[in-house]
Amino acid sequence: MSILASHTIGFIGAGNMAEALIRGLVRGGHIGADRVHASGPRRERLEELRTAYAIHVSTDNREVARTAGVVVLAVKPQILDKVLAEIGDQLKPGTLVISIAAGVDTEAIETAVAEGVRVVRAMPNTPALVGAGATAISAGRHASESDLATAKALFDAVGITVTLDESHLDAVTGLSGSGPAYIFLILEALSDAGVKVGLSRRNAQRLAAQTMMGSAKMLLETSEHVGHLKDMVTSPGGTAIAGLHTLEEGGLRTTLINAVETATKRARELGRGGK
Repeated sequence: MSILASHTIGFIGAGNMAEALIRGLVRGGHIGADRVHASGPRRERLEELRTAYAIHVSTDNREVARTAGVVVLAVKPQILDKVLAEIGDQLKPGTLVISIAAGVDTEAIETAVAEGVRVVRAMPNTPALVGAGATAISAGRHASESDLATAKALFDAVGITVTLDESHLDAVTGLSGSGPAYIFLILEALSDAGVKVGLSRRNAQRLAAQTMMGSAKMLLETSEHVGHLKDMVTSPGGTAIAGLHTLEEGGLRTTLINAVETATKRARELGRGGK
C-alpha cells in the first residue's frame, strides 16, 4: 500500500502541474480520489478536474487548507504571499505543506504559517504531465524524514525524485525546472535541420524526439558518464564527430551552461520578490 493512501491531499492551485500530480496519484492508484481536494479561482477549470478524476473541488482555498493533512501550494511565486496570507491561519499544526513555487525558500513559508506546520519545498518540471517528471525536494526546519518520504512518494507518482539541500533548489530550477524549454528548442532546431536536408516535418520531428528520449534513457539506465556515451557514437573520421565539431564551433556547450546559470539567477530574484 502506498504511504500516501492514508493522507488527505489538498492542492491550492489547479493548473497544469496540479493536474499532472492529481493524475499520477489517482490513476496510479496511490490514493483514492475521495481523499484529494483542489481549489482555484475558476469554477470551469475545477469542474474539468472533478469530471476527469472524481476529486473534490472548491473555489475556497481556506476550505482546502482546513481539510487536508498534506497541502500542495501549486501557485506561481508572484502570488504565493497572497495565498499564504489567505490560508496561513487555516493550516492545523501537523499539516505538511509542499510548495512548488520557484525561488521561494522554506523559511519564508514557515514565517507565514502556524507553529507546528512542516514545510517541504519541491521543484518539479512539466514532463510530469506525461509521467516523466524530474523533481528535487528539500526539507524545511521542522520537516521530518517521514515528511520527505511523503513528498517523495507524491512526486515519484509522476517521474523521479531526488532529495537535496535547499541551497541547491534554485540551481535545480535553472536546470531541470526550466530545462524542458531548452530541450524543446533543441528539438525544434533538429526538426528544422531534418527538413532542410530533405525529411518531411513529421518524420524529422519524430526521429529527433525519439533520438532525444532514447539517449536520455541510455544515460539513466546505464549510469555511464555522459561523455563515454557520446564517445560510443563518435567513430574516427565519422559523421558524428563532424557534427560535434560544428556544435562546438557554434558554442552550444557554453550557451547551455549560460542558460542554466541565467535561469538560476532569475529563480533567486523571484524568491526575493523580483518581477
